[in-house]
Amino acid sequence: MQRFVADLLAAEGALVEPIEPEGLEVLAPPPLQQALAVPELYRMGFATTLPPGAVRVGIESDWLGRFARLLGERGRWMQRTLAPELRQPADPQAMLGHELALDNASYRLLGVAPAWTRYLVLEFRYSAVSDEKRDGVLALAVNLATGALPDAVAEAAGRWLDTDAADPPLPPDADLPPVWPRERVLDLARRALPPRLDAVLAPFVKSLRRRLERDQDRLHAYHNDLHREAMRRAAALPPGDPAHRREEQRIGAIGREYQAKLDDLARHYAMRVAAEWVQTLELAMPVQRFTVQLRRRKAERVLRLDCNPLARRLESPVCEAGFLAERPRLVCDDALHLVSPAGFAPCSACGKPFCRACSRERCPKCGAPASPSPLEGKAP
Repeated sequence: MQRFVADLLAAEGALVEPIEPEGLEVLAPPPLQQALAVPELYRMGFATTLPPGAVRVGIESDWLGRFARLLGERGRWMQRTLAPELRQPADPQAMLGHELALDNASYRLLGVAPAWTRYLVLEFRYSAVSDEKRDGVLALAVNLATGALPDAVAEAAGRWLDTDAADPPLPPDADLPPVWPRERVLDLARRALPPRLDAVLAPFVKSLRRRLERDQDRLHAYHNDLHREAMRRAAALPPGDPAHRREEQRIGAIGREYQAKLDDLARHYAMRVAAEWVQTLELAMPVQRFTVQLRRRKAERVLRLDCNPLARRLESPVCEAGFLAERPRLVCDDALHLVSPAGFAPCSACGKPFCRACSRERCPKCGAPASPSPLEGKAP
């Protein structure tokens, strides 16, 4: 963080000098003084021990908000071109067989050829708040030529982007896919982000549930003892006795208090998740493009998959119903959509499976509304 702040302030015209321990001495011009609400000469500290007269700067303070206001919209969008070495796969058929797992259809590799594609890597800052808080950054990458969501590309691209080398020029014959319309990108984010948030927050949710169950068990044991004792005293008294009626009222009060405490626990451990778009990287690079013919009964469809040289693997075909990473894939009869098993789940009313990519709202056989499924993930 010290390096980031030093680079940012220097770019804004400040004179920045490192000081020990782990601090900066800054001479700020008037615009920077106004933007950060600081004096002309001030010191910043980033470690446990501060330099003399320094102000502590960290992620738990309001300094990130100040830096965000200073940056404005700069850095929200970046275009880069990468040209890693593109090698012909040694065994394309084996690579395809490893990545394309189909349970109810067959396929045939038609060919492999070099091509260029465009990726969008969308970065989101998420925060999950309950009795504790978890936050982080989640990247969602999409291949605009094939629609695949190759998470490995977002991870591998970072190592290339950290270098200071200039981007290679885009070849004149590079045929890049067009940039998607804004509405299509937003629809992708709405449907693909929740399952990925579920996956990254799974350990946090597991911890919450474990603590919730522990507190529920303690609460039940305490009120159960009170209930048994009140029942024992009531059983020892005749039904018409005023003391018997008091014990019955106590039993009812114990039940109401128990339910109220359970509701308090539910509110205490309820998790609220928010995700905010941070920045987008538009990445152009060469790939090896596989052309595959799918066959389901008498119908056929041509599918294109890219082998990315950064991730060194073939990108999995996207689930066209809910953008889930779950495998294997199933192929529907009507449009030969590739969907995950959840995308071909039975209807809750008639029990017959149907493709959620063909019919997202209602079952095509009985007309019943499509029941909630894991396709969109749990809503934040």
